[in-house]
Amino acid sequence: MQSVKEMPVTLSRLFETVHHIKKMEKGTFLFREGSQADEMYIVQSGILQVSKIIPDGRELTIRMCSKGDFVGELNLFSPSSRYLLSARVAESGEVAVIMKDVLEEKLSQDLALSFEFIQWMSLQFRKTQTKFRDLVLHGKKGALYSTLIRISNSYGIRTTKGILVELPFTNQELANFCGTSREVVNRLLSELRKSGIISIDKGSITIHDLDYIKKEIDCEDCPVEICKVD
Repeated sequence: MQSVKEMPVTLSRLFETVHHIKKMEKGTFLFREGSQADEMYIVQSGILQVSKIIPDGRELTIRMCSKGDFVGELNLFSPSSRYLLSARVAESGEVAVIMKDVLEEKLSQDLALSFEFIQWMSLQFRKTQTKFRDLVLHGKKGALYSTLIRISNSYGIRTTKGILVELPFTNQELANFCGTSREVVNRLLSELRKSGIISIDKGSITIHDLDYIKKEIDCEDCPVEICKVD
């Protein structure tokens, strides 16, 4: 078996259950909502966009997964053998494949691994909970502003001009994070640009005044490990 790159300590024991390595190409789907769920994945390289398709056709991006992230966990110990979400490849890379039945058996027998897994699942739940809180309490504007904060925490680097988000996002991708339309995001971003709060160059966003964005949505300054898109 090919070697598996290092992942966060919280799920390091999952290495023991890896079956094989699988390549993934940009623009394809690792899995789709409703398809047979026999495998779980650890991202080795590249980026996955995990999303839910809303009944009216819009897409809500739940999280972005990069090196070390575990994907497909919602189907564990579930009577349903279908994926609940879709995972599209945003950047080509590789994933380590774990067979669902093997992991379930390992979790039921290995107390240490089960404890690690529960800790990790608790963190993912808190991330999702805070995201939906922002969507519900602050509307479309708040959803975009909280998304900007989250992507700055996940992919931002400090420069003399502000926080540069290294990973380019299209307006449609930002809209997917907010569960709204691209037109709404276009208008809100335009307002922020005119006010000098952000600037955009070739798809890369620089946030010049993060404090303003936080103040507008009454940001609670959650720990960075919770306030992220990955």
